[in-house]
Amino acid sequence: MILRLLVAGLIGSTGVGLAPAASLSWQPWQHLAGVFDLAGPRSDGRLVVAAGGRLFLMSLDGTILPFADGPGGYLVASGPEAYLDVSPGLHVTGSSCDFARDDVFIIRPSAPLGITRVDPSGHATNFTNITGVDSLNGIVFDTVGRFDHRLLVTGPHNSHLSVLAIDCKGGIVAISDAAPPAEGGLAVAPTGFGAHAGELIAPDESSGTVWAITASGQSTLLVTSGIAHGGDIGVESAAFVPSGFMARGGTAYVADRATANNPHPGTDSVLRMSSSDLAAAGVADTDLLIAAEGGAVTIRVRCAATCAATTIVATETSAHVEGHLLLLGNHPAAAPSALAPVADLGSQRAQTVVRLGIGVLIVVVLLGLVALRLRRAGRR
Repeated sequence: MILRLLVAGLIGSTGVGLAPAASLSWQPWQHLAGVFDLAGPRSDGRLVVAAGGRLFLMSLDGTILPFADGPGGYLVASGPEAYLDVSPGLHVTGSSCDFARDDVFIIRPSAPLGITRVDPSGHATNFTNITGVDSLNGIVFDTVGRFDHRLLVTGPHNSHLSVLAIDCKGGIVAISDAAPPAEGGLAVAPTGFGAHAGELIAPDESSGTVWAITASGQSTLLVTSGIAHGGDIGVESAAFVPSGFMARGGTAYVADRATANNPHPGTDSVLRMSSSDLAAAGVADTDLLIAAEGGAVTIRVRCAATCAATTIVATETSAHVEGHLLLLGNHPAAAPSALAPVADLGSQRAQTVVRLGIGVLIVVVLLGLVALRLRRAGRR
């Protein structure tokens, strides 16, 4: 795949400033031992939260209940970052199937690598196995449409990032095997995000860069964060401010995982911030927000002719942020129109096989003609 480092992105990445509201900060909300990711909401309004190798349902009033605890449920070793996402119910055109509403999809970052599906009743099954990567480190649904509403999963391999698009039957299409390294809470850019609408946004904590990856596998440097970077420190959790969020009100949520023997030890709690606080920092609908793993320092990314990052939470805390950043409106606006897929991803591999087959057939025919002429020449 071709890696494009756009000059415009490099120029825009220098626009880093402090927040208009210097006191802006994430506030601890609910304690949950081992919490490291959250997603949703489900159709009943509750969030699905991953903590300590188990799943929980969290209501927006703070009530937390175990989920998928019974026979056939979900229980894995505590420690590996098995990130998750909740299906909003999407149709995959290229595969003529649908992701069921409220199914939870969870990466298996250790062998056997793959995706586990947990249905709304809490029953866990293997959705698909994944090979060709060293591990898995990111998951998000394409709710915009450029990837044909598939489940996007990432994993490191050969010092690069592999990006996979998975349909509702478990079929896998490789988008790229040579994207820049990245890890953590992925996001897909909405229709209001200019030239990068519909692209996969992948922060990289080690370098402090933020990448945009297209459905055809091209990677563009969106912006450099301008904040501290490195393992367990840099940009980690990304999300876009949904349409209507600032006008109608809402809340942002992120997981703060307790991490022993770390400069940012965490608190084992869900952190939150109100839309009114974000408004005071100049945040607007369709802005990209990214929280750093070390200390929950947070930036806003806005793109016009170029993209620029502004620090809106500048004061580092003891927080150790993991997983997805989630912004939920009090009265969500209607979902914007979906973008058309760049291509029928599900047929790309088949088309490649057909082209190769035609090529081989042509070569065989030509070789046959050459052999026939040589025979005729030998008889004369």
